[in-house]
Amino acid sequence: MSLLDVVRRTIREHDLAGASTRVVIAVSGGSDSMALAHLLRELAAAGELQVAGVAHFNHRLRAAADAEEQFVRDRASALGWPVIVEREDIALRARCERRSIEDAARTARHAFFERARTSFAADIVALGHTRDDQAETFLLRMLRGAGPRGLASMHPKRGALIRPLLACRRTALQAYLAERRIPFVEDESNRDTAIPRNRVRAELLPLLEARFNPSIVDVLADQAEMARDIWRWLDVEAAALMRRIEAAPSEQDAESRSLDIDVLKAAPPAVQRFTLWRAMTAASGGRPIAFDHVSTVLRLADEHDGGIDAPGQRVQRVGRRLVLTSRQRTNSTNPTNLTNLANLFSFQLSIPGEVLVPHADCIVSAELATEAESRAVVRSGTVALVRHDLCGTKLTVRNRRPGDRFRPIGLGGRKKLQDFFVDRKIARQNRDWVPLVVDETDRIVWVAGYALDEAFRVTDPAQPVVILRIKRLGGPA
Repeated sequence: MSLLDVVRRTIREHDLAGASTRVVIAVSGGSDSMALAHLLRELAAAGELQVAGVAHFNHRLRAAADAEEQFVRDRASALGWPVIVEREDIALRARCERRSIEDAARTARHAFFERARTSFAADIVALGHTRDDQAETFLLRMLRGAGPRGLASMHPKRGALIRPLLACRRTALQAYLAERRIPFVEDESNRDTAIPRNRVRAELLPLLEARFNPSIVDVLADQAEMARDIWRWLDVEAAALMRRIEAAPSEQDAESRSLDIDVLKAAPPAVQRFTLWRAMTAASGGRPIAFDHVSTVLRLADEHDGGIDAPGQRVQRVGRRLVLTSRQRTNSTNPTNLTNLANLFSFQLSIPGEVLVPHADCIVSAELATEAESRAVVRSGTVALVRHDLCGTKLTVRNRRPGDRFRPIGLGGRKKLQDFFVDRKIARQNRDWVPLVVDETDRIVWVAGYALDEAFRVTDPAQPVVILRIKRLGGPA
C-alpha cells in the first residue's frame, strides 16, 4: 500500500474529512508537516478534500525560527496556498504564567490553530503527528504513570484537530520527500536530549528496537489504540454508573456530590476507580487527582464513617454514602490534613528517568552525568548532584513517613525531618507534599528543593554522578 493510500485509509476509517471539508494545514517546515502538506495536496487534487490554507506559528524560541517562518511562507506561495502566520515569545509567556515552555507552547499553538481555522472559514486543522510520535507519547505517559486516558495518547480527531499521518512512520514520510525532492527544515532542538521526548526518541526507542523488539514503535502505537478503546468503554460505563450512584440534585447542596457506596462497589473495579476519579476531578476545582487519591477514598468506602482531605475537596463517608464537598481554593497549592495518610504517594524513579508528582505539582528527574557535565552543572535549590554508586539502580520519590530522619549537609548529625521542616519554616499544610528522593533501602537522599543528605554528597569530581532536578509546574492547576 502506498503512503498516500495509508493516509487515505486513516481519513476514511476515522471520518476525518470529505470532499467538501475545508482543511487548514499546520506547517512547521519540518519533514512531517511538509509531507502532510504534499499528501493532502494530492488528495485535494483528487477531489477528496479542500485545502483552505496553511498556518504557521513562530514560537520565537530559536535563532532559526524567523528563517523557518520565511521558508513556510515561500513553500505555501509556491503551492498556491494562502498562509497565516503568528508570532509569540513563548519563553516570556511561560515565565509570566509560571508553566513549562512545552505547556505554554501547546496552549498558544492550539489557540492560534482555532483562530486560523476561523479566519480561513475552514472546518478542521490538520497536524503532522506520526506513528513514531504516537509511540513516543505512549512511552512518556507510561513512564509518568498514566491510566487508559493518558495512554490513549493522540487521537486521530479531537475537536477541530485531525491527525491524518498517525498510521505513517517518520522514515516513510522522509522517503516520500526524498523521492520528490521536496525540501524541509531541520529543527536543531530535536537533538536536545534534555527534553524528555527527544531523550525517548534518541535513546530509549532505539534501545528497545535493538535489544527487545524491532517493531516496538508499531507495538506501542497499537497499545495506544487499544487504550483509546478501553478509555471509550470506561467513559460510557462510568457515566452510566454515575447516574445510578449520585443522589438527586434536590438531595444535595451545590458544593457536594453524594455517591451510593453499595452500587459503586458492585461495579467492576476498573469502573469503580474511573467513576470515582471523574467525580473527584469534578470536585477538585481543576487540581490533579492521582491514583493514590482514588485508592484512599476507595479504602474509606470500606471503613466506618470518617473523612479525609483530597485536592480541592473534603471526602466523607456518611452511612452508606461518600460525600465529596468542594473547598474554596486558597493560595496554597496543596490540600491539608494529610499527615495521617502515610502512603499518600510513592513513585519509582529510574536512572535516568523522571516522574510526574501531581500531588506536589512538579516533575522530579534523575540523569547520569559525565565528569565534565557534573562540573558544568550549577547547584541550586532545584538541582542536586549525588553519588551514583550509593543510589543503586533506582530511586523512589515519596512523601514523608513517621520517623523520617536524614543528615543535612553541615549539620554533623541526624535530624528528624519534622524538625527540619520546622527550622526551614515550611508551612504545616505543605509538609506532606514535599517530595523526598529515597534510595532502595528507603534512606533519604534529597529533600527535593531543600537539602541533600551528607552521605550522598559528591566529594570527588571523578565519582560517578547522578543529577537530580525538581521542576515546578506552575502552582495551582
